[in-house]
Amino acid sequence: MARNVAQADASLKAGKWQRNKYVGVSLVGKTIAIMGFGKVGSEVARRAKGLGMHVIAHDPYAAADRAHAMGVELVTFDEAIAMADFISLHMPLTPSTNKLFNDETFAKMKKGVRIINVARGGVIDEEALLRALDAGIVAQAALDVFTEEPPSPEYKLVLHENVTVTPHLGASTAEAQEGVAIEIAEAVVGALKGELAATAVNAPMVPAEVMAELTPYVVLAEKLGRLAVQLLTGGGGVKTVKLSYASARAPDDLDTRLIRAMIIKGLIEPVSSIFVNLVNADFAAKQRGVRITEERILLDGSPESPLDFIQVQIANVESKFASAISETGEITVEGRVKNGIPYLTKIGSFHVDVSLEGSIILCRQIDQPGMIGAVGGILGEQSINVSFMSVGRIAPRKHAIMAIGIDQEPSRETLRQIGEIPAIEELVFLKL
Repeated sequence: MARNVAQADASLKAGKWQRNKYVGVSLVGKTIAIMGFGKVGSEVARRAKGLGMHVIAHDPYAAADRAHAMGVELVTFDEAIAMADFISLHMPLTPSTNKLFNDETFAKMKKGVRIINVARGGVIDEEALLRALDAGIVAQAALDVFTEEPPSPEYKLVLHENVTVTPHLGASTAEAQEGVAIEIAEAVVGALKGELAATAVNAPMVPAEVMAELTPYVVLAEKLGRLAVQLLTGGGGVKTVKLSYASARAPDDLDTRLIRAMIIKGLIEPVSSIFVNLVNADFAAKQRGVRITEERILLDGSPESPLDFIQVQIANVESKFASAISETGEITVEGRVKNGIPYLTKIGSFHVDVSLEGSIILCRQIDQPGMIGAVGGILGEQSINVSFMSVGRIAPRKHAIMAIGIDQEPSRETLRQIGEIPAIEELVFLKL
């Protein structure tokens, strides 16, 4: 189906091969319309953005937030074909798309448009395309598919000087089959490890490089949700949650949907039988009557990391650890990522600094000498290893919060002994 070397050599000798029509076309600032915004269409859009093109797309089933996350504008069919300098087809062949690109359609396009069909041959009326090429409406066409495959070697579209054809067998090569097998294996391993899926089509669409950057913040988000819900009296009754994200990046450069989904997962899973994932998180919150609001705090400085801190506030609830209630009356937890590790940095109005690995004991105490040793001694007697310990206080000799990271779950007796230390006013164990 493709032009072979002999044909190319013969065309060059005859002076018929017009090289300037196939190379040297500047793509920067040109508009490409992606017709069908599924997996392949999305990948073409990503590469077109990298080439400096303005990318629009038409797909009646595409999610607007997914397109927005990639910087792609969703438009109507007529808008797409009228605005485009390049049109790339990635749609299925159905009764509604059969010969969708016909004389009437080509008449609405810019003169000199270039069209690429790597979808199905039947979506283009090939006789109409030939007329559009001869009339100069379509400057060039690149075709990987035809209505009849393989087409005749004498087929006019195959022989047309402004048409480049390929044999519709890219997925049948040894290299493609090996690549698909590796991709599937890596996706399965990643899913079993609980890793985020960069290629999920029904989850928030985030580019792989952004996903890698956000991963530690995703871990932090879920753990903050789990901490917050464990601080509630009874563990339920969450109705109003405010999420705050502090960042030096512009709002358009910070997609927080993954973060929100993981906070919801942390809030709901510990107190229900629902398995929450990136796909159903917002629905699960709505189903349980949880109202989620978000606030973005714009910070000055260099946006080297996507987020400075994440804060979770639960309003109109009671806490089994009174110190978790902030001055404004909400259960408040706040965290940061340091060297790729999530940390709890604030609870209520108290600042702490404890790694969110393992589990945590929180103690409110009167700030006085010997408290760290007293608590550490009890844990040591029970062979419970302390990974981190942090004390946040209002002022010297006033109230303080001691946050202790531990590797094992303490017994009730151990917690009772800690609680009987005279200077300790309340404590809570939080399991991550």
